[in-house]
Amino acid sequence: MRLTQILTIAAFAACFAMPASAASLQVQPALIDVAAPGQAATLTLRNPDAAPINVQLRVFRWSQVNGTEKLEPTTDVVASPPATTLNPNTDYVVRIVRVTTRPVSGEESYRLLVDQLPDASQNGGNTVRLLVRYSLPVFFTRGGRAEPEVSWTIRKHGDRVAVVARNNGTSRLRVSNLSIHDSRGKAVNFGDGLVGYVLGQSTMEWVAPRRVSDFATSGSVVISGKGNEQQIRATATLGR
Repeated sequence: MRLTQILTIAAFAACFAMPASAASLQVQPALIDVAAPGQAATLTLRNPDAAPINVQLRVFRWSQVNGTEKLEPTTDVVASPPATTLNPNTDYVVRIVRVTTRPVSGEESYRLLVDQLPDASQNGGNTVRLLVRYSLPVFFTRGGRAEPEVSWTIRKHGDRVAVVARNNGTSRLRVSNLSIHDSRGKAVNFGDGLVGYVLGQSTMEWVAPRRVSDFATSGSVVISGKGNEQQIRATATLGR
């Protein structure tokens, strides 16, 4: 299963001319980080709408394989309860629990998917119901977390440029505001907000959202951005 975006809003096709009813689901916090010996955390769901909504929660093991994200079913961490009905204007607390007895090694990474489920009673008519999915990172870490150890490579695929990050450490690097500059000053921006994570002992690749025909094909490239709580400033050699 491929990783979904942190927030996706889906609507049924062929209904674009119909009025839409906004989705009603709020989730806090946006990230769950549990340090050993802790085994659980809480998540608050809220329904600000005037009608009840149904919600499903699922936990997946999160890894990065060959530069891409991967989600796999797991029984090591569970959401309790896995589904519920949220009454209007009500907060509901959900527990995220690591139930395996295996000790945490370095840092374990998961994704919690929180889905608003369709209400069969609201099908039909001239209203499209927009449903929300939240994909939240969940980490369980051993005490005394080490800093990530990331090396960078720039690749050119025709008129596309990609940044490859290899993390030889055991803890993740959160990457935001990522951009690169070649020796002539040509810049490529990968996003002004969150770009993604490089998990421990993993490699992640991000391809620029726009084609760049005049970016350098060789030489050094400067990489800049924000990682965790520090600035990213690195130089990489352009490869293929």
